[in-house]
Amino acid sequence: MILDKIVEDKKLRLPQHKAKISFETMRKLAEEYNESAISFKDALAKPGISVIGEFKKASPSLGNIQSKINLTDRIEEYNVSVDAISCLTEEDHFLGSVDYLKEIRKMSPLPIIRKDFMIDEYQFYEAKAIGANAILLIAAILDDVQMKDFYDLATELGLDALVETHDEREMERALKLDAEIIGVNNRDLRDFTIKLDTTKRLSAMVPKDKIFVAESGIVSDEDVKFLKDSRVDAFLIGRAFMEAENPRELARHWKSL
Repeated sequence: MILDKIVEDKKLRLPQHKAKISFETMRKLAEEYNESAISFKDALAKPGISVIGEFKKASPSLGNIQSKINLTDRIEEYNVSVDAISCLTEEDHFLGSVDYLKEIRKMSPLPIIRKDFMIDEYQFYEAKAIGANAILLIAAILDDVQMKDFYDLATELGLDALVETHDEREMERALKLDAEIIGVNNRDLRDFTIKLDTTKRLSAMVPKDKIFVAESGIVSDEDVKFLKDSRVDAFLIGRAFMEAENPRELARHWKSL
């Protein structure tokens, strides 16, 4: 499976990060990071549909992405149109980097979620130290003990957690965790096929007091309308914004539908 390969490559990458900055040093940097916290959860809990605009350079399903605008212009457009920013930091399959997130942090007052395959405590301290306000927990790659421990660690560090699910079993696990922000990835991480019906099907399981996020596969007006009817609170959009010449206008348009 593609997902297994991504996780294995992440395990190989982690020692490189720790060789540059030790676990002890990274933990200290995280604990010393004292910029005012920006609430990712509050940004998504506002009335109406919230939009998370993504920055990524590539994906296993799309290959390399040719952005129509540079990073600075993109973030300037996001600053006036979306509610939060997602930044890919996975290096091997998404060509991401923690440096991108650090750059975006300097350019934007919006909450930023570090989107990566989080499998080690080190990554959570690193997320805090580079200025992230939230992290992604992917149920498909974590067991119940890991999810609970990582969720608690994120909370301890003042980071919100978006718990990502893809089927009924994973949704049950997210609810058992009592996660405040629950996402459904319409892309099957095993083979990267997309079905928007996944969000609609799982929406019936999500209590109304949870923040419900639809991730992946949102590329048209029809997609937005379909998902709005599924009681979604927020969209996480990558490809459509990355390929748009004017993501600001696209975000505003989709919010208005």
